[in-house]
Amino acid sequence: EVQLVESGGGLVQAGGSLRLSCVGSGFTFDDYAIGWFRQAPGKERGQVSCISNGDATTYYIESVKGRFTISRDNAKNTVYLQMDRLNAEDTAVYYCAASSFCLDLGDFNYWGQGTQVTVSS
Repeated sequence: EVQLVESGGGLVQAGGSLRLSCVGSGFTFDDYAIGWFRQAPGKERGQVSCISNGDATTYYIESVKGRFTISRDNAKNTVYLQMDRLNAEDTAVYYCAASSFCLDLGDFNYWGQGTQVTVSS
């Protein structure tokens, strides 16, 4: 059974940091790109960052560049999202998902259950 499990969310003050983890099982983790998505109340879910398979190319949306860092440890089947200098606009449920390619948003077929990140101002 394919599973992606997120952890590391929580409540943090503006300017603080959190590190999210996404652990995959039931598939060949190394072969997949892993993306982080978020959905705030009343808004559509959107990709925040992604790390490819192979050469681990990374992608970020403009609003998190310089604040968020995505990385992967294939030996642990884990992708991390280090989030620094958090602000209230980062408040959302964060999901990780697996795909063949970071830029093919329609190909993310495997999803985790999500972890809540709340940033208090």
